[in-house]
Amino acid sequence: MSVRDTIEQKLANAFAPSVLEVVDESHLHAGHSGNPGGDGETHFRVKMTSGHFVGKMRVAQHRLVNEVLVEELKHPVHALALELKAE
Repeated sequence: MSVRDTIEQKLANAFAPSVLEVVDESHLHAGHSGNPGGDGETHFRVKMTSGHFVGKMRVAQHRLVNEVLVEELKHPVHALALELKAE
């Protein structure tokens, strides 16, 4: 399973989002730190809307996502941009 698919599956299971988009932006960072060869799945953007975020500040929302993706953030994910909304 690809890193993108793993991220999508974990987030879907943890947050039951009404909107979930996981975009692999690794190609935009080829040659940069974290993706020097340009051939890995290292940089992602997540757009997600979930009831789990209701009443939580942005930092708390990000922490929840980071906890779910802790293994991926250790390796291979170098950067994770989050656009989170409560519904």
